[in-house]
Formats: sequence, C-alpha cells, structure tokens
Amino acid sequence: MHVKKGDNVIVLSGKDKGKTGKIIRAFPRHDEVLVEGVNAKKVHERSTKREGKGTIIEKNFPIHVSNVKKVVADSKK
Repeated sequence: MHVKKGDNVIVLSGKDKGKTGKIIRAFPRHDEVLVEGVNAKKVHERSTKREGKGTIIEKNFPIHVSNVKKVVADSKK
C-alpha cells in the first residue's frame, strides 16, 4: 500500500470526491483505509436495555486504497 496510518489523503473518486482527511486505520489484507470524515453513513444502533431507546449514529466506513492519494502538507497538491 502506498499510504499508511496518519497520512493526509485526498479522495479521487466516489461520492466524497475532492475531500481530504487523515487516515485513521489501514486494512492491508483488504486494500482498504478508513479516512476521517469520508464515506460516513448513518447507522441505527439497537438499545442495550430492555426499555432503552436506540439511536442513530454516524459511522465512517473504509474505502479502497486506489481511490485515495497522499497529499503533501506543504503544497496541498
């Protein structure tokens, strides 16, 4: 993989094209990375108690490593 945890990247394709973010976690076996603030989806979470209420949380999902490019901090290119 050409990127690793902590790198700043830009998304090259998909619904979040053009967004930048920091890599939170890398999954080398699946060639995927988890980027902060990219590919966020709303997920319904079940309640833990019998009479508690469930909630809707926003969660980031991994994207393929070929859809991101490393960004140099100095030039922003």
